[in-house]
Amino acid sequence: MSNSFIVTRLLPILFGFLLPLSAGIWHLPTSAAAQSIAPADVKHDTPGKSIQQGQSLQIDVNLALVNVTVTDPYDRVVTGLEPDNFRVFDIEQEIQYFSSEDVPISIGVIFDLSGSMANKVGKAKEATLQFFKTANPQDEFFLVSFNDRAELISAFTNSVDDLQNRLSFASAKGRTALLDAIYLGLSEMRTARNGKRALLIICDGGDNNSRYNEKDIKRLVREANTQLYSIGIFDPLEYRNRTTEELNGPSLLNEVTELSGGRAFTVEKINDLPDIATKIGAELRNQYILGYRPSDKSHDARWRKVKIKLRAPKGLPPLSVSAKMGYLWARLLVCCG
Repeated sequence: MSNSFIVTRLLPILFGFLLPLSAGIWHLPTSAAAQSIAPADVKHDTPGKSIQQGQSLQIDVNLALVNVTVTDPYDRVVTGLEPDNFRVFDIEQEIQYFSSEDVPISIGVIFDLSGSMANKVGKAKEATLQFFKTANPQDEFFLVSFNDRAELISAFTNSVDDLQNRLSFASAKGRTALLDAIYLGLSEMRTARNGKRALLIICDGGDNNSRYNEKDIKRLVREANTQLYSIGIFDPLEYRNRTTEELNGPSLLNEVTELSGGRAFTVEKINDLPDIATKIGAELRNQYILGYRPSDKSHDARWRKVKIKLRAPKGLPPLSVSAKMGYLWARLLVCCG
């Protein structure tokens, strides 16, 4: 008899934060020591347990992880905080795991090659290359382009040079299947090696040619363990074509990125593109990770709301922190029949 697996998995809870517009990073006088988020009682040499045919194994996975970015009044990223500086609420929870390490990231770039990008695609490519320059050796990237349809240009690779070569030959034409491209990016992210994951969307407007609709994509984004960021290259409002899709483009990007805990950047001066791409890359690498075990043990796949509060050290100016405001909670069940 063939094995069958029924898996209702715990959706990883990686909440991105609304990131600032400055790449400036400042450190507190005494930086916090990065701590592992892995539980101390995990045994790497524990022998595996055999599951016989007909048996079932039920595992409660009850650790929630939260990615946090903290900024000062000048939108500079603040590092060096300690666990005592944070409080986590659905009801108040004890922070059990804490890290401020720059961990490897799996990143997908979603690149607009529709016809309306013809006079912007050169700077958009330059911005993408600047973003790649922020990479660490353990990072991996993939590249999705879209016009009439979404296409995977490169699967995950550590070679930034290969991605640059593939992007250099791309030209802009056709319509805009943005939602399909986000769907393809989230699907490709399932093969990521790293726990921390992000999509960067570079585009100039709304969607006018996708098979998937906004409701489909927003549901997937909310459930995904991937932070979404976007750089919207918009003409001033008075110069935009008055199509519904183009007028709704900024709000669409704002909504999908906010659902993931990310941020939508709006660009009207095209020369600002490379700098903003660099800022996003820098901020991705300066987040805190908070881990706690939710007190609500019911694994019913309902949406749980979460709030993060900051207790800043004395003498610092007011600091800002914001988060994706919820997570899904489920139970892992494996059955062998």
